[in-house]
Amino acid sequence: MSELIKTIDFSPLFLSLKTGILATVLTFFMGIVAARFIMKLNHTAKSIVDGILTLPLVLPPTVAGFFLLLIFSLRRPFGSFLFEQYNIKMVQTWPGCVIAAFVIAFPLMYRNARAAFEQVDVTMIHAGRTLGLSERKIFWKIIVPIAAPGLASGTVLAFARAIGEYGATTMLAGNILGKTRTVSVAIATEVAAGNWEIAGFWVCVIVILSFFMVAFINLVSGKSGRYYNGW
Repeated sequence: MSELIKTIDFSPLFLSLKTGILATVLTFFMGIVAARFIMKLNHTAKSIVDGILTLPLVLPPTVAGFFLLLIFSLRRPFGSFLFEQYNIKMVQTWPGCVIAAFVIAFPLMYRNARAAFEQVDVTMIHAGRTLGLSERKIFWKIIVPIAAPGLASGTVLAFARAIGEYGATTMLAGNILGKTRTVSVAIATEVAAGNWEIAGFWVCVIVILSFFMVAFINLVSGKSGRYYNGW
């Protein structure tokens, strides 16, 4: 095992963690904003917008990656505009890994945030309005703290999904060692090259990380639900 570890380039692990952390930060705030926005819509508009925001969750990741490639390719208007005006390039770059992970992980955070907000007792909101609090203060000081367990679960799920993203990442960011090769991409690469031992090592890393993510979700859910046990 020690000899195997000496031969492994750990850059995919660092890239995956770095990508997962930044993508999770983006999904956390964007998911909360989207969940708050959609709750203000009427039923028809809510159904349409919710379907659009949830679409990456049900589409194959390669399809999402295809759309991202259409948007950010340097041969497309938006991609060429970003590169020419701001020198921003998403194709075959690390920012492309972040964007791909964000798009795939976003629905998990959004749906958990929406579910958590919908379970908040409206009497608490009415009480805040009675006390003269603004809608913004009610949201951040009443709704968000009450919905915290659901938000925490969504954040962990989004992080776990982000570090395990493969399809959209390979479509948009490619497979460049030390630059865009994440752990999931490394597993597929090593298997294709016949390096089963190295691929197995990365599989163990992902399994361990995923286990801790699930265990953390269970701890958070257990704390939020203990008040309802025994009645």
